[in-house]
Amino acid sequence: MLQSQGHSRTLALMVASTAIGGTLQYGYNLAIMNAPTTYIQTFINETFLERWGMELELYEVTLIWTFVVSVFSLGGLTGALIAGPMSIRFGRKKTMLLSNIFLMSSALLGLTSRAAKSVEMIILSRILVGINAGISMNVQPMYFGESAPKHLRGAVSLSCAVFTAFGVVLGQIVGLREILGSESCWQYLLASNAVPGFFQLLTLPWFPESPRYLLIDRGDKEACFAALRRLRGCEVSPIEVEEILQEQAEAEGVRPRQPWELLSDRSVRWQVISVAIISSAMQLCGNDSIYFYASYIFQEAGIDPAAIQYITIGTGTCEFTACIISNLLIERQGRRVLLMGGYILMSGWAVVFTLALSFEHKVTWMPYLSMACIFTYILSFGMGPAGVTGVLPTEIFNQTARPAAYTIAGSLMWLNLFIVGMLFPFIVSGLGQFCFVPFGAVCVLTALYIGLFLPETKGKTLPVIASEFNRLNFRKQERTGQAEYKLGEVQHSTAL
Repeated sequence: MLQSQGHSRTLALMVASTAIGGTLQYGYNLAIMNAPTTYIQTFINETFLERWGMELELYEVTLIWTFVVSVFSLGGLTGALIAGPMSIRFGRKKTMLLSNIFLMSSALLGLTSRAAKSVEMIILSRILVGINAGISMNVQPMYFGESAPKHLRGAVSLSCAVFTAFGVVLGQIVGLREILGSESCWQYLLASNAVPGFFQLLTLPWFPESPRYLLIDRGDKEACFAALRRLRGCEVSPIEVEEILQEQAEAEGVRPRQPWELLSDRSVRWQVISVAIISSAMQLCGNDSIYFYASYIFQEAGIDPAAIQYITIGTGTCEFTACIISNLLIERQGRRVLLMGGYILMSGWAVVFTLALSFEHKVTWMPYLSMACIFTYILSFGMGPAGVTGVLPTEIFNQTARPAAYTIAGSLMWLNLFIVGMLFPFIVSGLGQFCFVPFGAVCVLTALYIGLFLPETKGKTLPVIASEFNRLNFRKQERTGQAEYKLGEVQHSTAL
C-alpha cells in the first residue's frame, strides 16, 4: 500500500500501530453488537423482571435495545467534541494513547455487567467505547495526513477506512456463535475490544509525533525534522521542507481556531459547508444502518435465519475489499471521482433494492436480488465515501483550523449516526419496501453537490486548494470588483 519513492517501513508500521487501536475500533464495535442481540434482549427483560417484577413488552425491549446500540453514537459525539482540544494540548500520538483510558474502562464494564445484572453498565460501556472511537476517528486521519508525504497523503489517510472495514469483518467473525457470539460468552464479546487497545499501547509509543504538530504547534524544528527523517527513511525533500515552513509562516502568531470561529469565517465558508455536507452524507446514506440491523434486513429479504450470521460476514468483507481497491485508486483517480462515483452507484442500487423489496413476494428470486443489492450498496460505499470523507479536512484546512474542522465533521457524523440508528427501525416499519428511498435521495443530492462545488485536491498544496475555494468564498466580491473595473474603463474611455 505504501510502495512509493522515498517511503520508509516506519511510516507503514506507524499506520498499522495507530489504526489497529484506532479506527479499527469503530468498525469492530459496530459489528459485535449484531451477534448477541437476542441474548442481551433476554438479559434486559430478565433484569427488569428480577428488579421490579415486571415483564417488558416486545416493543419496550426493542426500544431499550435500540438505545443500547445507538448510545455508542452519543459517546462518539462526545469523543469528537473533545478530540480537537486534546490533539492541540497533548499532540496527535499522545491523544490516541490517552483515548485507551475510555476503552479499557468500557471493556471492564462490559465484562462485569452480566455478573452485576446491570443493563446500565452495558449502556455506560457503550458510551465509553464510543468516546474512544470518536477521538480515534478525528485524530487518526489528522495524524496520518500530517505525517505522510504529499504523493502518499491520500492513500495513507484512506487506510483509516481500510482498518475500519477490517474491524467490521473482525467483529463479525469474533461474533460467530462458534467463537464469542454464544449465549454464555456475550459479556466476553463486549470486552474483546480491549485486545486491539493493548496492542496500540505497547507499540505506538515507539513512533514519532506528527512533524507538522511538532513544528507549527510546538515550535520544535529539530524534533520535526528528526520525525520526518524517521518517517521517510531518508533525507527530507527540500520541496517538502519548504511547504511545511510556508505553512508554519502562515500560522505564525495565530492561535488554534475554534469550531464556532470557522462557522463565521468567510474565507473558509465553502470548506466548512463541504465538510459538513459530506460528513453528514456518510451516515445519512444509510450504510451503517445495515451493520446495526443486518440480521433484520436479511430476514425481511427472506433469507434463512440459520445462514444469516455467515452471510453477514460477506457485507463486511465487501466494504473491506472496496476500501483496499479505493486505496489503490485514490492517487490515480483523485478524491472527487471516487466520492461522486460512490454516491451515484449507491443511488442506483437504492432504486434496484426498492424494486426488489416491492416484488419479493411475487417473484421467487427477488429475495436474492435484495441480498445482492445490500452487498453492492456496501461495495459502492467502500469505493469512495467510506475513505475519502476522512481525508478531506486534512487537505482543505491549514494546521490552525484542522482540529476545529475535524470537530465539526466528527460531531455531524456521530450525531447523524445516532439519528439514523434510532429512526431506522421506525423507517422500516413505516415505509416498508420503500425504506431505502430517503437514503437514495441523500446519495443523489450529495453527488450533485460534489459535482458542482467540490474541487479536486489530489497532489495539490494547501494554498492552491484554498485559492480554488476562494472562487466560491468571495464570488460576489469578485463580480463586484469586475463590474467596478469595467465601469472605470468606460468612464476613462469617455473622458478621452
